Formats: sequence, C-alpha cells, structure tokens
Amino acid sequence: MMKNKKMIILLVITILSLTVLTACGEKKPTLNVYNWGDYIDKEVLKEFEEEFDVKVRYEDFGTNEDLYVKVKQGGSSYDVIFPSDYMIERMIKEDLLVKLDKYNIPNMDKIDDRFINLDYDPANEYSAPYMWGTVGIIYNKTMVDPLTKWADLWDEKYKDEIIMLKSQRDTLAVALKKLGYSMNTRDMGELEEAKAELIKQKPLVYSYLGDEIKGEIVGENAGVGVVWSGDAVTMIRQNPNLEYVIPEEGTNLWFDAMVIPKSAENKELAEKFINFMLRPEISAKNADYIGYSTPISAARELLPEDIKNSLVAYPTDDMIKNVEIFKDPTDIIAEYDRIWTDIMSEE
Repeated sequence: MMKNKKMIILLVITILSLTVLTACGEKKPTLNVYNWGDYIDKEVLKEFEEEFDVKVRYEDFGTNEDLYVKVKQGGSSYDVIFPSDYMIERMIKEDLLVKLDKYNIPNMDKIDDRFINLDYDPANEYSAPYMWGTVGIIYNKTMVDPLTKWADLWDEKYKDEIIMLKSQRDTLAVALKKLGYSMNTRDMGELEEAKAELIKQKPLVYSYLGDEIKGEIVGENAGVGVVWSGDAVTMIRQNPNLEYVIPEEGTNLWFDAMVIPKSAENKELAEKFINFMLRPEISAKNADYIGYSTPISAARELLPEDIKNSLVAYPTDDMIKNVEIFKDPTDIIAEYDRIWTDIMSEE
C-alpha cells in the first residue's frame, strides 16, 4: 500500500513537472518594433503585451538613414517601423514595404483627413501616421535675445550658444531656407551655397547633437538650438525659460508613420499593433509622454490643457503657411552625403 502511495505521489510530481516545463517552453508570439529613440511611452508597450498575450522586442534608431540601411541590408525581421515622410516615399519606390490590410486596422478611420493621402503615400496604402510636427528654433529667454529667423543662427553674438541638429537633411534644410531656397532643391549650386553657409557658421556652433540636445538646452549649457517641435514641448515643460519659434523664412512640416517592411515575419500582429496605437486613448498617452503631436483629434481632446492648447505642438494654419514637406532625395543622395561629410570634417 505504501509503495502504491509513493508511486502515485511520484506520478503526480512528474505530471506537474511536465506541465510546468511545457508552460515554460511555450513561446509567445513576438512583435519586433524599430522606432526613434525616446519616442514612445513604454507603458503602452506593456499594455499591448498584456492585452494580446505577446512579447514586444523594441529597438530604436537615430536617423531615417540608419533605419533605411538596416532594413535594406536585411538580416533583421522588424514587423513595424517608424520612418519619416520622405523615407516612406523612398521605401515604397524600392518595394521595401507591404500594403496595409485596412480591414485589420479599423482605427485608421479615426485619423484626421488632413493627415491621410499625403504626397509620400498618396493612396494611403502603406502607412498610418504616428506623429507630426515642425522644425524650429528653441532659445533661452534669459540667455539670448529673441530669435525669429534662421539667419539669427549666423549672428556672432551667439557664438558657442548654438546647437545644430546632427541630421544631414534637417541641417541642410536650415541653410537652404536661410538662403531663400527650397529644402527640396536639386540645384547643385544652391546645395553648395548651403554647404558654404554651414561651414561659415561652424565656428559659432557649440555642438552638433541628436537627442542629447534636450539635456544641453534644458540644463542651460547652451542658449539656442534647432529642434523638432515635440522635443521643444518636452524641454519647455522642464525649463520655462525656453521659447520655441517657427522661423520667418519657413520650415519643414514633417510626418512620422507606422509601416510594415516586406521582411516582417508577423504581419497580422503588426497590423494589430498599428490599430492599437491608433486608439485615441493610446495615441494621447504617447503624445503626452513624448510631447509630439497626434494626428487624431479625439486623442488631442484627451491631452492635458497645456499640451492640447500648445501652439508649439499644434500651430495655427497661419503659423505654418510657409512650410515644405521633405521629398525623397534618392536621385542626389550621393551629393548630400558628400556635402555632409565636407561640413562635418571642417574644423
């Protein structure tokens, strides 16, 4: 009898052990997300994991060009990526993206009409907008005089106070707009003039930076910076001495969107994620956390008053009447690379 009891106990232990091992061995579906640095509320990722019983593997990149190289070269199976307008245009041309199944993304209907069918994806087949904004100047009112135009960044009285973006496209655009040219110019003479302007400016520049610009300006190590509007919102929250201005010469109106690369291994889950991100309450949570502007009016209404009514995050039509959206520069990308190398190597 005792022997039988021991056998039963042993059998129960064995079954329980096998059950635990089997459960531990179950592999949850994994969604691979590739996004800009500090560009999402990580709590949102946890909510998605819990609701859909999946795992999110999240990586970030620094520039559109970094993202492009990673996707183009292969060897990485990202399911959802977050490129900007002109890069989406390029990736569509190069057949690197798949069309979205709108049936799986019903929340696409919540996007404001002004943010769909834009030039970079005219039939709105490949992308779902994530955030939008402008590029402008942020300055510390206690450290420098008010700035109103790009040309102010060449004023010698701001020597060692200016931080420029370590972004080829955005920084060349600053110089082109200062000169009165289109930021989408293909004219090599105009591009060379822009290069000369940036080289001339370089002795005045404190540094060329990416995400680090926020800490430097908030910490008052420099008084002036070229920034994206969403970063400006975050910085002003942290330091009320800061002011953001859209320069008189005009600027870039940009859009970041969610797309699915052809190398994606889990398209259906990717579409669930995109649909989840387009829920007004989720879009609002992200917009509040990162400071950038949601393309969903119902989400904007859920934001704190200081963000919902911010002219930095949500400028009036009159404030952005003189803006351009970046076009794909693939046809002259070699010249952009050469010019940028020349600027960066200048002492």
